[in-house]
Amino acid sequence: MTTITVVMAQVDPLVGDIDGNTQLVIDEAIRAKQALQADVVVFPELTLCGYPPEDLLLRPSVQIRIENALQRLYACKELWDIHLVFGYPQTSHGQLLNMAGIMYNGEMIAEYAKQQLPNYQVFDEKRYFSAGNCPCVVNIKGIPVAITICEDIWYLEPVLQAKQAGAKLMINLNASPFHRNKQQQRQELVAQRCREGAMPVIYVNQIGGQDELVFDGGSMALDAEGEVKVHAPNFVSGQYPVECSFDGNSCQILSGEISPALDLHASVYQALVLGVRDYVNKNGFNGVVLGLSGGIDSALTLAVAVDALGAERVSAVMMPFRYTSDMSKDDAAEEAEALGVNYSSISIESMFDAFMGALKEEFKDTQRDTTEENMQARCRGVLLMAISNKKGYLVLTTGNKSEMAVGYSTLYGDMAGGFDVLKDVPKMLVFELSVYRNSISPVIPQRVIDRPPSAELAPDQKDEDSLPPYSVLDQILELYVEQDYSAEAIISEGFEPDVVRRILRLVDINEYKRRQAPVGVRISQRGFGRDRRYPITSGWKPGE
Repeated sequence: MTTITVVMAQVDPLVGDIDGNTQLVIDEAIRAKQALQADVVVFPELTLCGYPPEDLLLRPSVQIRIENALQRLYACKELWDIHLVFGYPQTSHGQLLNMAGIMYNGEMIAEYAKQQLPNYQVFDEKRYFSAGNCPCVVNIKGIPVAITICEDIWYLEPVLQAKQAGAKLMINLNASPFHRNKQQQRQELVAQRCREGAMPVIYVNQIGGQDELVFDGGSMALDAEGEVKVHAPNFVSGQYPVECSFDGNSCQILSGEISPALDLHASVYQALVLGVRDYVNKNGFNGVVLGLSGGIDSALTLAVAVDALGAERVSAVMMPFRYTSDMSKDDAAEEAEALGVNYSSISIESMFDAFMGALKEEFKDTQRDTTEENMQARCRGVLLMAISNKKGYLVLTTGNKSEMAVGYSTLYGDMAGGFDVLKDVPKMLVFELSVYRNSISPVIPQRVIDRPPSAELAPDQKDEDSLPPYSVLDQILELYVEQDYSAEAIISEGFEPDVVRRILRLVDINEYKRRQAPVGVRISQRGFGRDRRYPITSGWKPGE
């Protein structure tokens, strides 16, 4: 009987920082060896360059840097008596491959090239990589172990190849991004592959935020029957050991720590927190600043920011105007005090009047319309960007997915900033997440959750003056944006034809705004970013 300890290294690499990521591998492997007596340490997909590297892969120097990184790892004698499994890009015979290597005693004893290259939603690996076509089964202390990479596990063929090549255990390296209910999908899929391949699978996933993507970890080990034996927590970096035994015929995964699954609201909230934390820290901002309006979107954004960075790195600014209610001012001050952030109030009255004075001749003989409303938002945007420039803070915008979809936002106004925390969060989910956050500690006043949403850019203004109720709007947007329903298909679901056609037209004509919007955390399978790329100029009709 052979027993080995495989450590799942759930780490957060920085894309492009090949030197730093190499040091991360060294440090984590030494720690796993010393603290957990690891025989094998497994890192995520493309560990050395980070995922997704995008067009950095097209830089001629990337292979020089990768080769230097490999030489550093070979030369590190503290790692010679353990097996390291990690990912990196590798050029072979003129082709760039998404590679996993197995290093032992200062040598690369085996390499595996990813066979299934995803080219949908946020993935475009066929732009960069050529596909491998061979299994990789390597002897690790007497156990025949197959190596596969991420998308390979979503297909049957790589598993059957490994089985036919004599594998008794599979290690799968991943950079699998988060979206709602993703962990359950992964677990069900990996369990199916375990049964089909008649072998356990150790699934190691990356963690961390990378622009709009969030990688949630959730590494796991399942036995040959598909039962989860070890499950690392989501959204937490760390090292998680898996004990494996082999009797010469079959490999067994011994029971270990199983972290409890997160429900929908907890997982989405943690994704937002991690996305903000890594975007701010990896890009070197001192902190963040946001406009705190007294409404629910800015209230939730503030809570996420504080949970991500700590109150000392968060500033909130109330920017009242003549239409701002006392209720909004009071609620904003209460939120800021509850969360302990730096809070200030700057009126935009004088700025607005100065702009109107400057434009007096241009606006002569015209009637008041949304221009004046947008100017209010743009005054606020100027203030926030000035604070950003002066203090090295990132401006967090507060628009939600429902607003972004239909263009209920102002270019160079409330859209001015560097990161939109709620960009992929529909309005109804904003309400639910606010209730969830208050269940941890009460930081959002209840009347902010209860009262009808308003931009407060005109007297007695309500969002529903311009839009259908958010409970209806979000359902229509879900069908059109995320499920690609036509207008007729949505109408057949029971929605008013005129409402559907108006909303779909708003979605289509506001693509130009979304192209200029800040990046934000992706939590759905179809966010406004990498995985929804529609032309701005288009004659497409949504009824078709």
